[in-house]
Amino acid sequence: MTNAEILARLGEVIAERLEADPGTSYVASLAAKGQDAILKKVAEEAAEVLLASKDGDKLHLIRETADLWFHCMVLLAWHGARPDEVLAELARREGTSGIEEKKSRG
Repeated sequence: MTNAEILARLGEVIAERLEADPGTSYVASLAAKGQDAILKKVAEEAAEVLLASKDGDKLHLIRETADLWFHCMVLLAWHGARPDEVLAELARREGTSGIEEKKSRG
């Protein structure tokens, strides 16, 4: 399975679980609390990535980044977006200077 396929499958599972029973699904329980709860988790996970980086522990950094990506994917699903849309945006930016890309957003 390719990395893109893994992201696509995880995105599908997350989207399905948004509609699941909050008593049996972490994603459903988080979604039941609303967007603010999802945003709070994204912020918490981002802070944990920063701390893991500062600690210099590569495995910890990888695990915390996985948590951050997961919660970002929950947020995307909340908005009806899919991982392939993010991948398409990254592909669109490939070969473009970060400075130029930022200017294009106006």
